[in-house]
Amino acid sequence: MVPPNQLCLVLVIFLSILSLSSLPTSAIILKANVSFPKANISLSVPSSQLVENLCNGKAVQNRKFCLKALSTPEVIAAMDTTQLGTVIMKLGAANAKATLNLYNEMIKKPGSPQALKALNMCVEAYKYAILSFEMVSSELVEDPETANYDVAVIGPEIANCEKELINAKVQAPRLLAGNR
Repeated sequence: MVPPNQLCLVLVIFLSILSLSSLPTSAIILKANVSFPKANISLSVPSSQLVENLCNGKAVQNRKFCLKALSTPEVIAAMDTTQLGTVIMKLGAANAKATLNLYNEMIKKPGSPQALKALNMCVEAYKYAILSFEMVSSELVEDPETANYDVAVIGPEIANCEKELINAKVQAPRLLAGNR
């Protein structure tokens, strides 16, 4: 079993990545419910003690967002930190897949060469993120340090994607919401 402190570090890094977006949390949740049906955030489900403990951690910068993002029935049903981490990584992979689909839709629309370059860069970042999220699920049990690294490198990739979108003046709030 993964030592709880290592798993908490992996989960805190993942949640920190989620909170790096420049969009307000309420806009993200609204867009997530519309754009990402597999990742609906239900605010009516009470948080489990595991989620409460995680979101109350010192490294979590946005406790309110943490609680909202982790208020799905699947997350609440987790019985231990390893199961919680696995469910969170699967949720991350599902969100990344939904966002990748949005990027692939945008690429098909006419736009500037700079916008196309930014969108293609984001597609690659999301392919990488999906693979990382999926690998972490098994690594949590086998090799928590590798899982920690794999989660940590997702954030900068997505941040670079967002920066490229802004520099290319791509007007796509749904994409920015997906980055969240």
